[in-house]
Amino acid sequence: MVNHSSPAGFLLLGFSEHPHLEKILFVVVLCSYLLTLLGNTLILLLSTLDPRLHSPMYFFLSNLSFLDLCFTTTCVPQMLVNLWGPTKTISFLGCSVQLFIFLSLGTTECILLTVMAFDRYVAVCQPLHYATIIHPRLCWKLAAVAWMMGLLQSIIQTPPTLRLPFCPHRQIDDFLCEVPSLIRLSCGDTTFNEIQLAVSSVILVVVPLSLILVSYGAITRAVLRINSAEAWKKAFGTCSSHLIVVTLFYSSVIAVYLQPKNPYAQERGKFFGLFYAVGTPTLNPLIYTLRNKEVKRALWRLLGKNGDSKNT
Repeated sequence: MVNHSSPAGFLLLGFSEHPHLEKILFVVVLCSYLLTLLGNTLILLLSTLDPRLHSPMYFFLSNLSFLDLCFTTTCVPQMLVNLWGPTKTISFLGCSVQLFIFLSLGTTECILLTVMAFDRYVAVCQPLHYATIIHPRLCWKLAAVAWMMGLLQSIIQTPPTLRLPFCPHRQIDDFLCEVPSLIRLSCGDTTFNEIQLAVSSVILVVVPLSLILVSYGAITRAVLRINSAEAWKKAFGTCSSHLIVVTLFYSSVIAVYLQPKNPYAQERGKFFGLFYAVGTPTLNPLIYTLRNKEVKRALWRLLGKNGDSKNT
């Protein structure tokens, strides 16, 4: 039997097969969400209020922080409700909105991280021309492209996914509405949707990741030509935070969207999806603040202390 009409709602199974784990995950997810709100809001405040952080790098970082705030708020409240109580349902409209926003913001982050890699490439490889190349007008254009690409991808992929003939049990073996889990729920032919997912994964995951790797390859070659330990240290400090964020984000995205079809990979994909949705938005502000002296100094200045004298 196949439900060809819009279902009344879905049942998000999540980790219901591990009830002892759900309470632990509830605490972990709640703490992570609160840290995400605090850390990313702090970065937005610092980037806005401190004139010394009015640079392209922090402009893109503030975009990433705003994106992470929206990203987690889309899925975490529903996830907390499902983890805490016996009710694990989500309405068809709620699932549709979650899918649309999640797709849009996930795509935007892929493009935005690529743009940030380009910014780091110019900063290290073309330092004398950095201000000329990465000017404010270009920054706004690049950020707009990232957000528009995310919106376009969501407009293209969300409707075909929601028009799938879902099985009557309406049980999504995941903790949120994502394209792979909804395709698995279908009882009809999903060939078109699987091809669409594969093509979009290549264009929006593999290609941006390849561009990031090319950028860091060029940065590595440029740094190796410099016979100065101080210059190496400065280049590493400039790029290390972004490189860590890229590694965490893309490793989890690849595990979710490019995983093979087998039960073990599907179960493992749920944990990677949880980290993708909750872990990376929590770690991003920590990585950028703990490893960045300028941000820490801006924080001291915001607190009314002498940030220039704080080097730790």
